[in-house]
Amino acid sequence: MSEEREQPQRLTLAAGAHATEDRSLVGAEVEQAEAGLDLGADREVEREMRRLSRRSFLWGAAALATGVGGWRWLTTRREDDGIPWPLRRAHEINEQLARDYFRGTRLSPSFPRELAREPRANGSIGLEDDLDATSWRLNVSGLADSDEQDTDLQLTLDQIKALPRVEMVTELRCIEGWSAVVQWAGARFADFINTYRPATRSGRPSDPQREPEDLVGYVSLETEDGSYYVGLDMESALHPQTLLCYEMNGKPLTEPHGAPLRLAIPVKYGIKNIKRIGTIRFTDRRPPDYWAERGYDWYAGH
Repeated sequence: MSEEREQPQRLTLAAGAHATEDRSLVGAEVEQAEAGLDLGADREVEREMRRLSRRSFLWGAAALATGVGGWRWLTTRREDDGIPWPLRRAHEINEQLARDYFRGTRLSPSFPRELAREPRANGSIGLEDDLDATSWRLNVSGLADSDEQDTDLQLTLDQIKALPRVEMVTELRCIEGWSAVVQWAGARFADFINTYRPATRSGRPSDPQREPEDLVGYVSLETEDGSYYVGLDMESALHPQTLLCYEMNGKPLTEPHGAPLRLAIPVKYGIKNIKRIGTIRFTDRRPPDYWAERGYDWYAGH
């Protein structure tokens, strides 16, 4: 009889435990619902995160393998003028786009004089020898053959200063990423060309103002010792802000900044702003360029 009384009691206790557990589960679900939680949604989010993580890993691994393979392919290509030919082709495409965009009437921004400061004296190639300002001469070749001038000339600094003086305050931009606002003074290269006229493609008399397209296509500039050299397209040389400079920030050029004569061309990066010019040569063949031979863009415009 005691066992029969105990069994219903155990069943009652078990039923009570199940009821308590059900109430707990219901209570937990109610609490989660009240807190705005959704167990099914949480599980779905977790599954999606795992799927995305696996996909991201696979994409990252594929991108890494592609990058390494591409770099190995690029560095094993034959060289063209000092760099792998695909990079040279990319430079050439950039140059063509820049030349299409270029306009002689599009000026580099000008700034107030009070913003001008001394720029870094970057680059000493071609400046190693001591300057003898009294014996310095500018050698000019590739001029038009005429009765008024020889095809080769030697000019003094006073002859450069005899050209109309121009001042401008523009930004010197280095390809390394820094820039400085500088006041320049000198002669426009266009005035220099109009006085000392280059040869023409047609062989007709040179007329830089009316027929600039008939001029030979390039200008080569070298330091006095020839160790640094740049090439310019004729359109850039004729730009109104391209100057043969002999003053900087109201004072004569110092030796670290290119005395006695340097180029200031704000439509190009600093690597084209050659110091201590010793030779100017007009030519219809694209001239060599120091940094282009070392992997940089020949055009170097911005």
